Amino acid sequence: MIKDEKGKALHDKASRGEKLSEQEQRQLEDWYAQQDKMELESIQLSVGEESLSDLQAQVEAALAQLVKLTNRIQQVASENEQLRNENTTLLYQLTKQLGQRPA
Repeated sequence: MIKDEKGKALHDKASRGEKLSEQEQRQLEDWYAQQDKMELESIQLSVGEESLSDLQAQVEAALAQLVKLTNRIQQVASENEQLRNENTTLLYQLTKQLGQRPA
């Protein structure tokens, strides 16, 4: 098993067009195989834990919840605006009444 640093160095050397010895070429191919194996294992673990349909269902549920929350936020914002308008009207009426009272 080749160390990751060595594999990266060989990959860098090869990708720059430098000539690799036969031993280096074999090491690089072994490193590529190790990387492919680790990637495949990672993919299999993530797919094995949850299937694609489960993930899609989770996304759809999250989106539905987001829509509900967005609608509720809009509703509360509208109610707040109505209350602000009502408060402004009441304050105006109060100041008008206080201004008309005899001292």
